[in-house]
Amino acid sequence: MAGGLARLTTKQLLKDYPDCQIYGVDSRYIPPENIYDERVQTRRIRYTRGHFEALFRDHDFDTVLHLGRMSHNRMNPRASLEQRLDYNVMGTKIIMDLVIKFSIKNFIILSTYHVYGAFPDTPVFLDEESSLRASLKYPELRDVVEMDQQASNWLWKNQQNVKGIIFRPCNIIGPNISNVMVEYLRSKIAPLPLDFDPVFQFINENDMARLISYAVTNIPTGIFNVANGNDVMTLHDAKKRVEKRHIPIALSIIAPLFRLINYSPWSVPDYLIEYLKYSCVISAENLNKHLPEDFFKFDTEKSLKALKN
Repeated sequence: MAGGLARLTTKQLLKDYPDCQIYGVDSRYIPPENIYDERVQTRRIRYTRGHFEALFRDHDFDTVLHLGRMSHNRMNPRASLEQRLDYNVMGTKIIMDLVIKFSIKNFIILSTYHVYGAFPDTPVFLDEESSLRASLKYPELRDVVEMDQQASNWLWKNQQNVKGIIFRPCNIIGPNISNVMVEYLRSKIAPLPLDFDPVFQFINENDMARLISYAVTNIPTGIFNVANGNDVMTLHDAKKRVEKRHIPIALSIIAPLFRLINYSPWSVPDYLIEYLKYSCVISAENLNKHLPEDFFKFDTEKSLKALKN
């Protein structure tokens, strides 16, 4: 609940379902001024089975939204693979076990398009049946891939008992989001490769929050890529829209430079280098079948300009 997307989603849920009661948790400090509403309770807890089971036992939950995972950003620049495996993979398994044990009706989990990986032979517009190859080259993405695969198996195994949804969004961006891509775009020292200019997809933070809220009652069980149609933009153009000073540099120099930066407060994961070389473009055709026309309100241009400040 301390994350920007969780706060935006909470506000959207309160708007879409005025009678709902929301209980949000986080292992981090949750600023009380972020969401002030009598329908919302928050609690800082340790992510252990005992703490989660107590929550499920003490509250009659109808829907569980699992939006949090330990990612590679400045909030945890030294997080080890073992820590992320425990937090993301084992933590997710605990929640999924409790969803079944306590007969929860709806379960939504947030994954990422990064599970597909960026390779020179990656086809354009990957669908949900595409192989999850991200961990083949970079073991640091193993936790994300394992979490997604674990959730996928669980979803189809339990589809008769719970409506389960896995979202694999493209880059979620917005002034309230703190992830690798937002930090890269907003950084004044971020290197920009001279010799590569891959295509990227972006989804606005508010559109993502609206989608999660909408999915609770309007989208069936399934795995869905999330992107705003065929709205794509090259990396160089994206940096121009954000209007941040950048350092043009050959990619062969970027890798050791990133390793140097990793010893500073601005930490960059090694796998990002591959996404600065090769495009990883996903198809959201499956999701669009369940959305009304013009569901997304923010195009890439508008979303990137919101990062200028």
